[in-house]
Amino acid sequence: MDVGLVQAATSEATFPWLSLIVLLPAAGALFMPLLPGDDDQPSPWPRNLALAVLLVDLLLMLVVFATRFDPSIDGLQLVERVNWLPVIGLEWSLGADGLSAPLVVLSGLVTLLSVAASWSVEQKSRLYFALLLVQASAQGIVFLSQDFLLFFLAWELELVPVYLLIAIWGGQNRQYAATKFILYTALASLLILISGLALALSGDEFTLNLTELAARSPGGSFGLLCYIGFLVGFGVKLPMFPLHTWLPDAHGEANAPVSMLLAGVLLKMGGYALLRFNVQMLPDAHLTLAPALVIIGIVNIIYGALNAFAQDNVKRRIACSSVSHMGFVLLGIGAVNALGVSGAMLQMVSHGLIAAAMFFVTGVFYERTKTLSIPNMGGLAKALPITFAFFLASSLASLALPGMSGFISEITVFLGITSQENFTSLFRAITVLMAAIGLVLTPIYLLSMCRRVFFGPRIPALASVEDMHPRELVIGLSLLVPTLVIGIWPRVAMDLYEASTDALANQLSSLSLMALINRLPLG
Repeated sequence: MDVGLVQAATSEATFPWLSLIVLLPAAGALFMPLLPGDDDQPSPWPRNLALAVLLVDLLLMLVVFATRFDPSIDGLQLVERVNWLPVIGLEWSLGADGLSAPLVVLSGLVTLLSVAASWSVEQKSRLYFALLLVQASAQGIVFLSQDFLLFFLAWELELVPVYLLIAIWGGQNRQYAATKFILYTALASLLILISGLALALSGDEFTLNLTELAARSPGGSFGLLCYIGFLVGFGVKLPMFPLHTWLPDAHGEANAPVSMLLAGVLLKMGGYALLRFNVQMLPDAHLTLAPALVIIGIVNIIYGALNAFAQDNVKRRIACSSVSHMGFVLLGIGAVNALGVSGAMLQMVSHGLIAAAMFFVTGVFYERTKTLSIPNMGGLAKALPITFAFFLASSLASLALPGMSGFISEITVFLGITSQENFTSLFRAITVLMAAIGLVLTPIYLLSMCRRVFFGPRIPALASVEDMHPRELVIGLSLLVPTLVIGIWPRVAMDLYEASTDALANQLSSLSLMALINRLPLG
């Protein structure tokens, strides 16, 4: 496996396609100050520029990954390596594999739709759309970076736009939510930096290249400490219990387009980083702590579902639902087999689409009703029938209705857990039972919310609001159609990453077998 990683890294791109993908949004942001538009005289130019740049960027992603990316190869492709600051070992190093390619496309789609959903933003519009473009570049570098320091710089850069987007364009308690977000994520970043530098210094030669770090695969106490550092650092972004408390506040105060980004992309960065660092770089430690990861995933599922019942704010309830659903990502990663890791990847893609759809539709009826309080809404199904249909469809996808992407991703995670023979039968039975309880709770809190918002006692002041506009219909369909396509034909997503997840699972299986052989008595 180590030799394969090194060989794959030598397959470099003839043209810097990945650099073009990640730098195009940032280049667009540089032109924002030159455009007309201020609070006194709002202009559509900042929004139009952001839409054009991100649409071109998404099309570029689709063309590059369709024509120049071979999903049957498990190693890195389109690799770019340029010495940036040789004194500190920093390289501009990008590469794509099955773990990163689907999430790059997901981030491109969700970011484009979040800009399209920001149609009514007029306050400081140039700054707003510039921050969204910078955010798009940062998250692209996170998914494609093959240098730890470049990864870390992009990880930190991504925090700044999100902080400002919440603090300036958020709700009444936006300063509290933004400050809580930056404190949690910045402190977690210290653990990521310490663990990464410890790995870089652990070998005979200092290196920040992720492929070379993965080839080292340190074990023992050192590997466990680095694993825990990464787990806590990335677990904040995932979000992982008990490091999740920033998320409901951030979602509750952010506007709907920013919530789409938070749920659709930022949470997936935590799951991706766990696969890239904890599993791929520290497989020995992962095999040791995999049961703990499964237990934390179960806590996420149950706690998030129960906490959702206590929320009377629509966005906060959906945020708690995200905590619950991301627990399935932890379950899949903890299963340490091909089915489990594949289910974790599919759950990230699926939840990114579904959660973005739910927050978008929530923003649609918030613009009409000016409230997110569930007790203050009722009878909206008659006034907003199309909006109700979209919200119900996204809720059904979230509760894993068969035929939707949420069902196939969660059932794959279940199969991964039940087929992992290294876990005892009792452990597997308890895990499946507890996760099933979470599945039962999900339709209760989601459908009860739908009933109260759309079929509760009618509020006279909300009886004459307008339904979704054609632009909003296009955004909603752009999220729900892929959800249906993946649910009916999951191979369209799984073919992109299956070679990489299978190779990762085979590596873990080989290490597990070697550990078993080493424990056998000799002679």
